[in-house]
Amino acid sequence: MKTNDSVILSQKEEEKRNLILFGNQLKIIFLVALPLVFYNSLSQIFKLIDTLIASNLSANVVSTVSFISQIETMLLSIGSALSLGGSVLIGRTFGEGNMDKVRSQISTLFFICIYIGIGILAIIIPCAYPFLKLLKMPEDLIGQGTAYFMLDITSIIFQFINTIFFATQKSRGNTKIVMMGNMLVLFIKTILNTSISISSQRGLFSADKAMLLLPISTILAHGALTIIAIFNLRSKDNPFRISIKYCTFNKTFLAPLANLSIPVFFEKFIFSFGKVIVNSMCASFGSIVVGALGVSNSLGGLVTNPMNGFQEAESSLVSQNIGNNNQKRALGIFYRTLTINLIFATICFIFTSILKGPIISAFAKGNAEFALEIERIYMFERCDAILMAINISVMGLLHGFGKTRISMAVNIVRLFVYRIPPLLICMKVPYLCDKLGTMSVGIAMLVSNGLTGITAGIVAIIFIRKLKKQKVQINL
Repeated sequence: MKTNDSVILSQKEEEKRNLILFGNQLKIIFLVALPLVFYNSLSQIFKLIDTLIASNLSANVVSTVSFISQIETMLLSIGSALSLGGSVLIGRTFGEGNMDKVRSQISTLFFICIYIGIGILAIIIPCAYPFLKLLKMPEDLIGQGTAYFMLDITSIIFQFINTIFFATQKSRGNTKIVMMGNMLVLFIKTILNTSISISSQRGLFSADKAMLLLPISTILAHGALTIIAIFNLRSKDNPFRISIKYCTFNKTFLAPLANLSIPVFFEKFIFSFGKVIVNSMCASFGSIVVGALGVSNSLGGLVTNPMNGFQEAESSLVSQNIGNNNQKRALGIFYRTLTINLIFATICFIFTSILKGPIISAFAKGNAEFALEIERIYMFERCDAILMAINISVMGLLHGFGKTRISMAVNIVRLFVYRIPPLLICMKVPYLCDKLGTMSVGIAMLVSNGLTGITAGIVAIIFIRKLKKQKVQINL
């Protein structure tokens, strides 16, 4: 690292670090997690609003947006993997107290992400149509879907930068900045999307043209945050300000980053790719079922997204305490996070059971066929909340300890053993196909998510027992 000036933490940042490493565990979990939980909950609500806006245009627009969103998630898994791997390393170094090394890691991670984002755009945009064709996007959607995809994927470079910016903040426990930045994106995007929907309903342009304006709002929203992120990361008031001169493109950082991030990438990429496969399989029931599955997934996200906020806080807190050689405290954070998520999942299951009908009606917009398809899928998918709470909490534990290969294996099993085979059986066995119809999609979701929760629980028990019997190697 080529730098002459050392990092000095402010008193406030030093106090937060001490609270993370030595303070009351429940207090620090809620302090770090609540901004993430609030954002994740708000994010899912805004996603539902986006889906409602799309449903105001047409059911085909909902199906197109749902299909493309899974592909976008698949590509963004690269940035997410680097973010998670980088935040674990930065969190550990932060726990150790080596602040000059923290700055070096942040700068290196930032520039790596920019280079990869530019490379993805250079490959994907020229190949958009054959790429969607390869993924078997329904023929009645692929024409407009290609144009939508090319616009939507342009935002990836901004999202990569924003993801890394948030990773550096979460690794230091500064989750309020993450919440505020993401809220800015949500509000800009929703205001623009609402204006697009109202303009279309008033006849200023067709539903197809309105659909193509939706990704432009995404670009503008994420671009606004990127400008703020770069100013923050380059500010002289930021003790960890980025610069190319602080970068260390060598094995001491890249090897452990790859060791952590590559399994996470495969975990997220393969799972997202599997969702694309599931969408392709569902297309055999008709494009409206693809949209119904997208709505069901969004509704399910109302439960899982807040828990993901606790998971993100958990992995960050666990990694920092591991950096401080406090394994017992790291496990205590996991137990408390698991308890919180189980309570939350139980409450959400009760409320979604009571309000299921009105929620579905809001998305169907009077389309009885669309409402029926959402009901057939969501009635099963919502039943896995408690087991998903176990899975989410265990993934936070594994990520915090750097055991990303184990989490990758669990999620690959989730897709290729627990989800796709049951769906294929329900679709291909004539008796089941006739009896279940599109309910087989919801059943496949319930089976895969439920069995994954059970598997994650077993993995956690084995891992913790080994951890207590012998020092599990956590150095990368």
